[in-house]
Amino acid sequence: MKSERVSFTVSDAHQAGEGSSVAGLSAKKEEVEDFTFDEPNQKKQKTSGACPGRSAPLPSSEKHTQRNELNMNWDLTELVSTLTCVEQWVCVNVIGLLREENTVPFMVRYRKELINHMDADAVRDVQLIYEELCSLAKKTQSVVQTLKKDGILTAELEQNLKSCRSADELDHVYAPYKKGSKLTKARRAKALGLEVAASALMDAPHTLDLRVWVKPGTEGLSTMEEVATGVEHILADMIAKDPETLTYMKTLCERRIVTIQSSVSKSQNKTKDIDKFHLYVDFTCNIQRIQPHQTLAINRGESLKILTVKVNIPDEVKNDFTWWCINNRWKPRTFVKEEFRAIIKSAVEDSYKRLILPFFTRSFRTKLTSAAEKESIAMFVRNIRQRLLVCPVRGCVIIGVDPGFRHGCKLAVLSPTSQILHTDVVYLHNQNQRNEAEKLCHLMIKYSCAKVVIGNGTACRETESVFADLISRRCFDPLDVSYCITSEAGASIYSVSPEAVKEMPDMDPNHRSAVSIGRRVQDPLAELVKIDPKHIGIGTYQHDVSAGGLKTALDGVVQECVSFVGVDINICSETLMRHVAGLNAGRARSIAEWREQNGPFINREQLKLVKGMGPKTFQQCAGFIRINPQTLNRHFQECECAKSSPHPVPEKPAAKKGKKKTCVTIPTSVNPLDQTCIHPESYAVAQSFLSLVGGSADQIGSAGLKQCVESKVGTSSVEKLAETLDTTPETLKLIMDGLTQPPGFDIRQNFGQADFKRGIVSMSDLRVGAVLTGRVDNTALFGAFVDIGVGRAGLIHKSNITLNKLPVNQRRRSLALGPGERVEVRVLNVDLQRGRIGLDLIRILQ
Repeated sequence: MKSERVSFTVSDAHQAGEGSSVAGLSAKKEEVEDFTFDEPNQKKQKTSGACPGRSAPLPSSEKHTQRNELNMNWDLTELVSTLTCVEQWVCVNVIGLLREENTVPFMVRYRKELINHMDADAVRDVQLIYEELCSLAKKTQSVVQTLKKDGILTAELEQNLKSCRSADELDHVYAPYKKGSKLTKARRAKALGLEVAASALMDAPHTLDLRVWVKPGTEGLSTMEEVATGVEHILADMIAKDPETLTYMKTLCERRIVTIQSSVSKSQNKTKDIDKFHLYVDFTCNIQRIQPHQTLAINRGESLKILTVKVNIPDEVKNDFTWWCINNRWKPRTFVKEEFRAIIKSAVEDSYKRLILPFFTRSFRTKLTSAAEKESIAMFVRNIRQRLLVCPVRGCVIIGVDPGFRHGCKLAVLSPTSQILHTDVVYLHNQNQRNEAEKLCHLMIKYSCAKVVIGNGTACRETESVFADLISRRCFDPLDVSYCITSEAGASIYSVSPEAVKEMPDMDPNHRSAVSIGRRVQDPLAELVKIDPKHIGIGTYQHDVSAGGLKTALDGVVQECVSFVGVDINICSETLMRHVAGLNAGRARSIAEWREQNGPFINREQLKLVKGMGPKTFQQCAGFIRINPQTLNRHFQECECAKSSPHPVPEKPAAKKGKKKTCVTIPTSVNPLDQTCIHPESYAVAQSFLSLVGGSADQIGSAGLKQCVESKVGTSSVEKLAETLDTTPETLKLIMDGLTQPPGFDIRQNFGQADFKRGIVSMSDLRVGAVLTGRVDNTALFGAFVDIGVGRAGLIHKSNITLNKLPVNQRRRSLALGPGERVEVRVLNVDLQRGRIGLDLIRILQ
């Protein structure tokens, strides 16, 4: 297995002589992903095989407009395409959709033909690169204006700045001119007028006489040696910023083995922390082979001053570079004296040691870190997506248990719809354990609660043992009780958050934690969105990656999951609603207020009446919002019961005074299409299709309608039907899915549920060679942690996740495993003292 490799390439534009910037050292993926096994590149597969006629090229006028907008020497879409390995026409469409403020979930579901069926992660990659380049262009213009204001901007410097393709390049070019920065040796020599002498040395050395430049009494020009040194510094600066020279240097590095090395820092204090980095106290690795988790571990050790890190470029590179510069690129045009040849040689060696070597070292480190951070964030995204999409456990009463010793086990009994029926505390680990256990049994029998969810925090193992014992002694008869262990990461933080206080105002925070633990199994998505994604306990090296990049990625995947699952707008919480594509906290609050004042939404069109719901917002969120007829019927039945009740019905609070939307004609009837994933913009096509197959909207999800659709598609292809209906095949397929999926369809039903059990196994019971089944709890860059039911997760190292053990559809995914997946494993080793279990993957259970 091999992670994405980073190739440090100098862009072809520089080689062609476009601008005169420092070489465009840009991180270009060689597309060597985990489990490629000599198969075609995955990312290119995502956007290959485009539908005929879809790959509309970017008009030259629009290209020119984009270049003028950014005012850079490179073309935006071409560069995005190069950096993401996505076809240019797809990049054009994605950038256009982003500029129109379309969200990623909306593009992935409703604009498939424009983005060539890319998934959400691929679209976010394009979005990230596009935003980075726009930010770079903005920063470049700011630098240009600053230098122009200071009076030190030259035409050549401006072109160098505008040719930069990364923030690192820009900083490299701009660094010598920053206010407060130390005046460089080259700039001091240029200030003395020696730039003319340096140019003469390269163009017409036979005309150069350095004695002419000697000015006794002037610092830097008082002797021949000082003049020669000044010329050397100018030449060294020219060499270090020459694109062709840096291109050759990059080629030399690719031909040789460049390594990164870490060792114990001389300044580090003798602490126990060094034990955590024992793998890296004498570590050397080829920069093309180093794994992302190794890069992040080395960076952490360096930041803690425990490790010293350096990049080793072989001496052969220096020798070849020096020879090439003297005899090729920086060879004077005519015959040169020996003293001038010595100046050129000194300039080349000085440039290599003082400027080029540090620049390449920084570039290698930066790009390794960037690639490692990207892979770590991608791991977070994959983990949280699978954690959020775990199938809900519906239709039963559940008791959530927040275990504890001294303060007891906090209990929360939850109805099948997650309503809080009862909260309590039982002390299962003290001297009065028997009476407390009887209290627990009485409580569970009273509420017919047969499912127990135990948090995996303090006293989890002991609490699990108590329940296993009670189950084995049939203390819960006639109930068939089973329990599961779930992660309580973030539960304590959530229990004291403003959202929890608002939702459960009069409840003890400890009981709120128990409620959260139970709801994480009843509806993981609805509960986990209330918690900051970084507190859910997934992924590794969380504090070693960019906080902003991590937050953006995690927020994006939460929005993606919530949107693709869909929300019943009449019962979902405000917290869940704010994660729907197109909505935010303010709009979600407005929808909740409208719902409270006017009753449930009858159809999607009524969303247009909500404050802040403009045409663009409605377009983005409407397809992900459901109007469930069952919810409406239940509400109307409750209203009828309330009217017939002898008790007075509380009046609804008066609507707040303020501006109201006017001149908006909204239907008040129920539209059956509002319960599907079909977007309102396609309702006319959906109705035409229903007429074509001889069905009606009232039959949505029925076996009869499904048979009619299958029959019609069998006699005529989807493409021909789409042409008849004047729509795209992608839109028609989505309409067919929406019409044939059963009412209440949930994409999460294809994912595994929490595993409930009745007995307990301890770590000491494990034997090497034993074959077990378990569920992936978390994945890291170096392997996957699997819960095998012994209170301690075992590790499948990534070297044990091989091609022959994976289903065909999972052979291209990094590590091929994610939280929630069931696996069959073999125990390789058990270290009771350190609490570690080594596992080998046998197969993934479908």
